[in-house]
Amino acid sequence: MMARPLERALDTMVSTFHKYSGKEGDKFKLNKAELKELVTKELPSYISKQTDEGSFQRLMNNLDSNRDKEVDFQEYATFLACVAMMCNEDFQDFPDKMPRKM
Repeated sequence: MMARPLERALDTMVSTFHKYSGKEGDKFKLNKAELKELVTKELPSYISKQTDEGSFQRLMNNLDSNRDKEVDFQEYATFLACVAMMCNEDFQDFPDKMPRKM
């Protein structure tokens, strides 16, 4: 049986985290450099090209709820939920602009 689009999305969410978290240090957490690479490469339409170092530091500080200077999977999942909520608000503002099909 083929995976449904939402199942594929969840698989992608998990595998993308681990693709970047395993690069250096704790393989189950994203450090600032790993987070920056993930966001820049995987969410380019949500991050402006002019995003400066200060913006990434603020993002890191906002996501790092336990203040260990890294982003664990729960903190990452919370971030993606916030991005999804912003997408939903955009959709409600422009109902004719349906999200693209997967």
